[in-house]
Amino acid sequence: MKSKLPVLNLKGSPRQIGYNHGKKARSEIEHNLEVYFRRFKSETELSRDVAVSRAAKFLEVIKKVSPEYAETMKGVAAGSGQEILDITALNVRYELMYSQFSKIGLKPMPKTFGCTAFAALPTAVDNGHLIMAQNWDWIPEVKGLFLKVRNENSPDVLSFTEAGVVGGKIGLNSEGVGLLINGIVSSKDDWARLKKPFHVRCWEILRSKTLGGAVKVVAEGQRNCSANFILGQQKKTGLGKVVDVESAPEAVCELGPDRGALAHTNHFSNPRILGVKQVLDEERLSTLQRYRRIQKLLDGTVRVGQKLNLVAAQNMLRDHQGKPESVCRHSNLKLAEYERYETVVSVIMDLHSRKLWATIGSPCSSEYQSMTL
Repeated sequence: MKSKLPVLNLKGSPRQIGYNHGKKARSEIEHNLEVYFRRFKSETELSRDVAVSRAAKFLEVIKKVSPEYAETMKGVAAGSGQEILDITALNVRYELMYSQFSKIGLKPMPKTFGCTAFAALPTAVDNGHLIMAQNWDWIPEVKGLFLKVRNENSPDVLSFTEAGVVGGKIGLNSEGVGLLINGIVSSKDDWARLKKPFHVRCWEILRSKTLGGAVKVVAEGQRNCSANFILGQQKKTGLGKVVDVESAPEAVCELGPDRGALAHTNHFSNPRILGVKQVLDEERLSTLQRYRRIQKLLDGTVRVGQKLNLVAAQNMLRDHQGKPESVCRHSNLKLAEYERYETVVSVIMDLHSRKLWATIGSPCSSEYQSMTL
């Protein structure tokens, strides 16, 4: 990790990629396991024993639906010196936490992360490239990494992930496919479905050769928990596509761009058509505020004919209207320390050039640094 941004260069078989991930990020993985097992208990009423027992069931699922992902996790466990079930718990922490949010949530919902994401079509960008951008808001203590992966039998990938999590959640690949994500909680979220986990789907999306293939990864079968995926692809200058896929456990809904751009935060646009209910307590209402703000920023620029550029995209992600629950999110000091969330990473991706710019921590206090696949 010599780069200012924490970057791991990985290549080889799934087991080799996982082993080197585990070895190079050993201390960060140990740290993340400590953070998550503590958070499982304090926030989601999930003991370590229960979390590990659920992870054991998911390990069997992953072995069946994605053997290469399972092998990569085994490599991470071996390289980091951790138990495979602990690494599995880290990789299915989305299911472990979000199904608990749903179950204990119809009283005021527990706090959860608030990501703000947007994309602009090549026709709305000054250089004719498809731009995808996101602030990922989450637990400040979590250690993140960028993975630059040379795969043996699938596209190469440049992505952001949490140390120890195999599936990158924000990233792009050598076929010009890009991925952004938003967490959503619905009334039907349930880990016990034991379907393909969220991070496995992210991993498969980033190994897809086409946008259609990426959409299929989200839409196929049922899902354990709800989530939103913004997917794009560009292979030629001026030509590119982007789609937003809201996914509930039993249905998905595709949303297209509006006048050259789309954006999403942490709520369903129309939960009824997906057959679910969502609860928006006082904390979670920040998703509505951030959604209105990012749409207003897009309405005042690309949707009135202004061409987006890198600086403008950075400024959108640095926006502080409504602080601390702003697009550039900061810890709410009125909350207990274990309930605070903030922007952990900010990423802007150019799918045509296979390049991204990122900050670790709030983009308002850091300069973006570039990386190319």
